[in-house]
Order: sequence, then C-alpha cells, then structure tokens
Amino acid sequence: METESEPYVRLATLRQLHQVMADMNTARSLADTLQTVADGIVTGLGFELAAVNLVRQDGDLVVAALAGNSAAEALITGRVGSRASWERRLSMGEAWGDLRFIPHTEGWVLDDDDVPQWYTDGPEPRFEDEWHPSDRLFAPMYTPGVQGGTGELIGVISVDRPRNGRRPGAWGREALQMYAFQGAIAISNARLRANMQRALVRLEREQQALRASEESFRQAFEYAPSGMAIAEMGGDQHGRILRTNDALCRLLGRPASAMRRYSFSDLVHPEDIGTLLRTSAEGGRAELRLGRRDGTYVWVSLRNSVVADAADGPRFLLTHVEDIEERKRRELQLAHRASHDSLTGLPNSAELRSRLSARLCQRPQSLPPGAAESLDAAYGAYETDHPAAYDGSGHAFDFHTGPGPFGGFDHHVHTVAPDRDTDDGTKGLAVLFCDLDGFKSINDRFGHNAGDAVLIEVARRLTRGVRDGDTVARLGGDEFVVLADGLGKADAQDLAVRLRNEIIQPIRLDGRAMRVGASFGIGWAHCGMTADEVLKSADERMYVEKRSRPKQHRRAG
Repeated sequence: METESEPYVRLATLRQLHQVMADMNTARSLADTLQTVADGIVTGLGFELAAVNLVRQDGDLVVAALAGNSAAEALITGRVGSRASWERRLSMGEAWGDLRFIPHTEGWVLDDDDVPQWYTDGPEPRFEDEWHPSDRLFAPMYTPGVQGGTGELIGVISVDRPRNGRRPGAWGREALQMYAFQGAIAISNARLRANMQRALVRLEREQQALRASEESFRQAFEYAPSGMAIAEMGGDQHGRILRTNDALCRLLGRPASAMRRYSFSDLVHPEDIGTLLRTSAEGGRAELRLGRRDGTYVWVSLRNSVVADAADGPRFLLTHVEDIEERKRRELQLAHRASHDSLTGLPNSAELRSRLSARLCQRPQSLPPGAAESLDAAYGAYETDHPAAYDGSGHAFDFHTGPGPFGGFDHHVHTVAPDRDTDDGTKGLAVLFCDLDGFKSINDRFGHNAGDAVLIEVARRLTRGVRDGDTVARLGGDEFVVLADGLGKADAQDLAVRLRNEIIQPIRLDGRAMRVGASFGIGWAHCGMTADEVLKSADERMYVEKRSRPKQHRRAG
C-alpha cells in the first residue's frame, strides 16, 4: 500500500541493493555467492525468509542456501526437489514478469510434492494484498541470453513473509526480478571462477606430472644401460638424430655433439639401408649394422617407437639400440658350422647343394617341338607383349604369372649349358667333380692325422686356384666339387688341368714329401636338372676320366 514514506524507503532500498549486489560479485567461492544472494534478499529486499535453489547436473534443484531462519536452514538446506515438480510450480499461478506468484488458494495442491519447503500457517488475509503464510513467490534465474533472450535455468529464488506483511507491489516485483537477474550473473561468474580455479589447479597438477614424467624420462633415457636416441620424423630432416645417451655414444665411439650431425641412414651398413628405412617408416624392430668411429661395424637390435602428438601427428622416433654383436657372432659361427666342413672350412655337401639349387629351376633348357609349340600357345600373349622376354635358348626373364615352378613373376636368369658335342661358345655353370687318387694309401701308411693334413692342403690349393666368385666344396671323404660360372667348354678343361697340376705338387709333412693325384669330371648345370642330377653327371664323367688314365699316373704316396 502506497504511503508518504515510500520514496525514502525506496532510496534506502536502492542503497541496500547496491551494497548486496556488490557483495555478490566479490564473494570468493560459489558457496559464498549463493549464501550472499540469499542474505541480500533478507537485508536488501525486505523479506524475512529466502532460499536459493540451484540446478544440479542431473537437472533437479537442490536448496543450496537459505537466509532468515536458522531452523528452516537446518531442516531443508541440501534437500533436493525434482525438475518436474519445479517446472510445475513455475507454470502455475500468476506471472509477474519473470516472477511466478502462487496464492495460498491454489498452492495447497503443492503441499505433498517433493520440493523442500518451510511450512507456516496464519489467519485468512484481512485485505486483498495482505500476504498469507502459504503464499509462494518464485524468481527464476537464467543465464544471460543472446540479445536479451532467456538463457538456461540455473536456479530459483523462493521468498516468504515480506516484512510489511503485504504482497510486493510493482516496484517490489521489479526489484526482485532485477535482483534475480543480477544473482544469476553472480552465480554464473562464480561458477566460471570455480571452473577456472579447478582448471588452473588441474593444469598445475598436469604440469607437475609432466615435469616429473619428463624428468623420469630424462633419467631413464640418459642412464639406460643400452643405447637410446631421439630422431626427427618427417620433413627434410627425417631421421636426423636429435639426442643420444651415453650408452649409444660409447657403443659407436662417437661424442654426442658429433652424433647430432648424422641420421641413422648415415651410420647404417650399406647392405642394411633397406631394413632401416622399413623400420623407420613403420616402427618395430630390426637387426642391422651401425658404423663405429674407427670404421668397423657393430651388429645392433634397433627398435623404433613412433612418438605422436594428438594434434599434429607423428613428431619423432624414439630408438632403442641394443648391442647384439656377441650373439650375432655366435649365430654366424653356428651357421658356418652347419654349412661348412669342420676340417677344411669349405662349404659342405648341404651348402653345395643349396648354392647349386639356387641357380636351377624346373624349366628345361630345351623342349621338344610339340612342347615348345604348346608353351608358345599358352604364353603367346606374353611373347607378343614382351618380345624380349626370352630368347631361343631360354636364357632371360620369364614373365609367367600362372601357377607353376616359376612363381608369380619370375626374375630368375636361366642357367644353360654348352653344346655337348661342339664348343659353340656358350658360357655356363661348370661343375668340376674332383676325386683324389692314392689318398687311401696315405691314410693307411701314415695315419689319419697325415690324411687330414693332406685334405686341408688340397682344400687350400683348390681355393687358391679358382676365382673369388667360384665355390670350392668338400663333398665328403676325398671328394671335392668346384662350381665355376661363366665358363665355356675349353675354359672348364683348362681349369681342371690347372687345379690337377696344383694338387699333384708334393705336400710336405713332418719332413716327408707326399703326393696325391686327382681325377676331374666336368659336368654342366642347366635349368630342368636337380642338384643331385648335376652332381651325378659330373661324378660319372670323373670316373670315365679316371679309368681313361694309366694306373701309374694315378698313384701317390
């Protein structure tokens, strides 16, 4: 009801509103802000009881702060009302702008819902605008909307018992509505500050954890017993070494400052560059050789891990380098023992057959006319598309792609043999089968130690008498085989004579001069034969040659 003193009351109220709004925006925490909003209604807007109901993450509203009645505060603070019940309240009664007033004549239907409330009772109003204890007045708080629109509901202020005993007039309603708007801003700002504080605390903790992690990584990297390196990934400097630990520097005999001038491709053995590139691109593990400062190479196990950034993609390679020189040496020794004769050090029978088989395929050197015509018909398209695929002798590349002994795309260079009856100038793979003459008598007369010494010397002479790319193998007992590629018939015969002349020279042992003879059979390997067939052919020719010479020329001793 209007009175003469109201203008002065409003001025005092404005001063109080100014003060409580200032207090709202200076509260240190969200809880302090909520309590300040509730207290400001009691001290600045003239209500005896005020509660701030805050929207939770699940949508329900909790009584977050209450002012004006300690008993009510103890009873309902922290209690929760469902979102559905609140939406029901905010759709009932009279709309005073953004406020919602539910008179006691309608509010009785809300007495049994789940919204926490403070029950009071009183007599019926004596005049129209008198406040009844069961009247309800709510001021919804929304986040500031775009261009003055209404944002999201963040809470509801509920007030009770105006000190003047009357329902708020137009000015009081406007003041409460304005206060709710400012309260929403204060609560939003307090939440933002709280979120920022939590983010700062979380960021500081993450930074501390990152610093601790970086320190742990640094110590693990620097003091690892095996080599470690960080290399650049991508760009023009891909593979460039950025950082190395002491173990890797010691392993390669290079200082850390010098290592930063290299990439692993500068240090790897030329034969292992392909292995390194595959490992660098895909990550994973590889065994290869790295160069030391003194020019030697060391076998290492190299394991790459791609260290990626979630935003920018792969950034660098973390490389673990383990010295496996001793293991590789043992492996090579075991492989050598498995493929070489323990007495002479020459390739053994198994290794000989392996090397010979590697030069042979199942395609015959020559085919009868019917078979050749069938082959032309079957592969006519390839002959048309690739006129140089193979020549008449079959000594070239085979582009056969179907099933068969040649594989899907055969780059095998076929092995051919000279004509059996004439020297047509063809160069082929000569197989010289050597059998020592008179070796058994040396074993019988001088013992097996003398026989072993003779075999070792014969092996040395044979090896000395052939080219670097040729193979000298011990087939077993006193039998040796020489594989010499790129020879014609005359070349192979000259080589056999030369080797025989080397072998028949006296062998001196413990003051004695011993002699052994040698019979050579020359066979020719060509595709379409097996290794055993090639050796059998050379063996048969050796026996023909042995029987053709007088017996006295085969004696030794």
